[in-house]
This record gives sequence, structure tokens and C-alpha cells, in this order.
Amino acid sequence: MPPRRRISTFDWSTGVIAVAALAAGVAVYLREGQDRFLAILVGDVGLMAYMMPKVLAGCVIGALVTLLLPREVVTRWIGAESGFLGFVIAFLAAVILPGNPLTIFPVAGALLVVGADIGAVVVFITTWALIGYQRALVWELPFFGPDFMIWRIIVSLPLPFIAGLLARMAIRARGKGGGP
Repeated sequence: MPPRRRISTFDWSTGVIAVAALAAGVAVYLREGQDRFLAILVGDVGLMAYMMPKVLAGCVIGALVTLLLPREVVTRWIGAESGFLGFVIAFLAAVILPGNPLTIFPVAGALLVVGADIGAVVVFITTWALIGYQRALVWELPFFGPDFMIWRIIVSLPLPFIAGLLARMAIRARGKGGGP
């Protein structure tokens, strides 16, 4: 396995977000005044305090997945050599796994760390986003009825597999001199 590239804690995307947030803060301060600016700032700090334990829990879940799932098992079932069966396993795992983005994305990242294929992880995330049962049962069935829910799922079924194949092809093309 190739050595992992060290990820910088502050890169260009962090800089862009920081500049956009600072510019938005200055714009609110100049346009709405100090009272409105402080009200928004206090609300955002409260939101951050509310979300931080959830983010931490998601990171702990992701770390535990890397410790609990043996690399050999992950590589065999959803690794690069798993083929279409790896996609099906990732699909089924995502269909039954409840959670929100704060748990699903750390689990997906952990799967990559322990040897999962990028295509299988894309299938996992895409399936969770499109076909997750918790959303279908809690939101779609009561609001839209069974016909809508069933047809939406049927139409969505091939999309995770297409996304996984495209991700796998892109990674292979990049590995053959496609550049960074």
C-alpha cells in the first residue's frame, strides 16, 4: 500500500471559506449594524457548541471502525479486487445503516483507511444519500405515500453503482498518469 499523503490542517479551501466568512461578517456588520452582527455571532457560536459533540462522536465512530474492522476483511469484501460484489456489499451496508452525515462520512473515511475501494465507498455514500431507509420511512412515506417512495427508490437504484464505477475509472485513469 502506498504511503499516505500528509493532509495539511490549513489549505486553500480552508482559506477560501475563512475569507468568505470574514467578508460575510464584515458585510453584515456594515449593513445591519453591531447589534445584528452580535446576535448572529452568538447564534453561530451556539450552533457550533451544539454540533461539536456530534462531530466528535462521528470522529470517534470513524476511529473505532478502523480499529474494529480487520484490514483483510475490508479489503476482501469491499477492496479494489472485490469487483461488483464490493459494490453490492457497500450498497447493502448503506441501505441498512442509519445515521446522519456526521456519522456516515467518518465511517466512509475509516473504510478508505482500512483498505476499501474508492468506488465502493462512493457507492456507500451515494446509496446512503439516495436510498437510506430512515429517510424513506420517516419522511417520504408519511408525506408522499408509498407510490412516490417506491418509484423514487426504483429510479435511484442504479445511480450509486454508476457513481462507483465512475469513481473507480477516475482513480484508475489518475493512476495511469492522470496527474494530481
